[in-house]
Amino acid sequence: MTKRREFLESMGAILALASSAEAETLAPAPEPKPQHHIRFAVCGISHDHVHGMIGAVTRGGGELVAWWGAEPDKRAEFTRRYPNAKIAKSQDEVLHDPAVRLVLSSQVANQRAGIGVRAMQAGKDFLSDKPGITTLEDLALVRKTIAETGRIYAIMYSERLEVKAAVYAGELVKRGAIGKVIQTINIAPHQVIQRAGDNGGAVPRPGWFWEDVQYGGIFCDIGSHQIDQFLFYTGSTQAEVVAAQMANVRHPGHPHFQDFGDMMLKGDKGFGYVRLDWFTPDGLGTWGDGRLFILGTDGYIEVRKYADVAVARRGNNLFIVDRQRARTIDCNNGPLPFGPQFVADIVGRTHIAQDQAQCLLAAELSIRAQLAAKRATITG
Repeated sequence: MTKRREFLESMGAILALASSAEAETLAPAPEPKPQHHIRFAVCGISHDHVHGMIGAVTRGGGELVAWWGAEPDKRAEFTRRYPNAKIAKSQDEVLHDPAVRLVLSSQVANQRAGIGVRAMQAGKDFLSDKPGITTLEDLALVRKTIAETGRIYAIMYSERLEVKAAVYAGELVKRGAIGKVIQTINIAPHQVIQRAGDNGGAVPRPGWFWEDVQYGGIFCDIGSHQIDQFLFYTGSTQAEVVAAQMANVRHPGHPHFQDFGDMMLKGDKGFGYVRLDWFTPDGLGTWGDGRLFILGTDGYIEVRKYADVAVARRGNNLFIVDRQRARTIDCNNGPLPFGPQFVADIVGRTHIAQDQAQCLLAAELSIRAQLAAKRATITG
């Protein structure tokens, strides 16, 4: 009887602890009316991320007036989605259109910086899909052109800028909800053949996806997202790659592809660890179980961005533990401020939506991680 009583008492304590957890839902945020109107165009449509970029700028008051793209299947989809936008015959027709103030691009990754430089030289601001830059030589040219023209070169790090729970995590950090941030950990699994979501349909990846010179390598391609988050949440303005390794575990037929990588980062305001991979199984139901952990001196935050595994397929799940309590927050009603802020930056020549120096530092660190990474192998 004594052992049974102890068991029941321990179960009661566990249930009491579980019931003490609090669940919250962010109140619906009214969609703000755009304060500005600009005309923008797209120059390069190689990756479907461009549709999310168009959506963000449109929410901010942008009007898509023209586009150019090389891939026939992508062109057909663009024509269907954006029937009122003019189809340009060349990149130059987009870049030198006097009505256009902003150019977007998701062209093959290693070509984006060149398009961005030409756009800035033509008097346009530029928003690139990530990775926005894949070589140190291109990075130097981008920085030089920004200094010469005063134009904006932005990169859409959508895993922070377009994820509501990640946006709210930033608000909590800004309020000091977990004290001073010490470290971020990013777990960033991806799926090669996407079978769910807007980019789904089990469509095979294009040839450039497998060539590291073209896609930038795993640290530039998907690691740039995670480095952006490390810099943003820690507030670091200077940082270095402490260690990095990468491997091709499952794709021997594509020798220039990396399907695993991880790295350690050190900034002037905090530390970071990142794991990247292309091993998301179909059973998850979405393209990746992206998770962000933010450790502070007085608590911690976890963001389960795209799913709460075996609980709900709903994304935007935020968990916070502080000195008083533990709670979970459904962030699906939260705002996505990047689009309106970015359009306002273009009009007002400010950098509220994205700090220019931080944006390019994230790109630089991803390139340096790629260059420094040791090639690893596993056996068995």
